Amino acid sequence: MVKWIIMAGVLMVVGALLYLRAMDAWSTHAVIATVLGVFLSVLLGCGLFALAFYSDKSGHDEDVSNTTSKRNDEHDV
Repeated sequence: MVKWIIMAGVLMVVGALLYLRAMDAWSTHAVIATVLGVFLSVLLGCGLFALAFYSDKSGHDEDVSNTTSKRNDEHDV
């Protein structure tokens, strides 16, 4: 899974760099900022999605909703 996320990040960076090259905005600072910004954004977004799916499949979400509903039932009494 991590390999696919890293590959997606690298592909997005390549696409962004090709766009910079086509728009003639190629400078050292732009390349560094693009590589870091795009790659880290893709990793963060994919990582958060992966954690959301993991939490849902492992039952952690169900535990939290049960605790919350029990707490609400106690306040209603």
